[in-house]
Amino acid sequence: MEELPIKGAYLHTPRLFHDDRGTFMESFRAADLAEATGHGLRLSQANTSVSAKGAIRGIHYADVPPSQAKYVTCLSGRVLDVIVDLRVGSPTFGRHHSIVLDAERFQSVYISEGLGHGFAALTDDATVFYLCSEPYAPTRERGVNPLDPELGIEWPFETPLLSEKDVQAPSMKQALDEGLLPDYETCTSFYKTLN
Repeated sequence: MEELPIKGAYLHTPRLFHDDRGTFMESFRAADLAEATGHGLRLSQANTSVSAKGAIRGIHYADVPPSQAKYVTCLSGRVLDVIVDLRVGSPTFGRHHSIVLDAERFQSVYISEGLGHGFAALTDDATVFYLCSEPYAPTRERGVNPLDPELGIEWPFETPLLSEKDVQAPSMKQALDEGLLPDYETCTSFYKTLN
């Protein structure tokens, strides 16, 4: 596991084993994640999304605690995966990191609680699989508009496909002004309670 430029975000690059039957890899190892993060991932829910080329999903996050950590893998096609530090007071607050996830390298990203996450489907039928630490809870779910210029995300499409929820999501500044963004100190204290 390699820590990404945003603290609490990690990249896993599996070893791929190819033979005449196809490919095998270890997509997730709890011990590797625990060694990198200092805690495990309590699996509460697994999600799969299949997206059309040009679709953007996100930027989503959840209230801390308990929020929702995610371990994200692209199983088919390619996506531009984006992690945004929405933790007020974090040294990297407001910054984002983008990485292409695809069904050739089968890399995965781990996104800690309090970080925002989204992706753009670069191919049709881009299939993304998520392991989640907490189940979906509509009353705790939040989002910021993925097209917010303040985020500075260079999405690869001029007219992306967005859900109505993401279109209506506040800008990062609006979410900050309304007290909707997670606090960095609260997040770091919460991480210490995980095992």
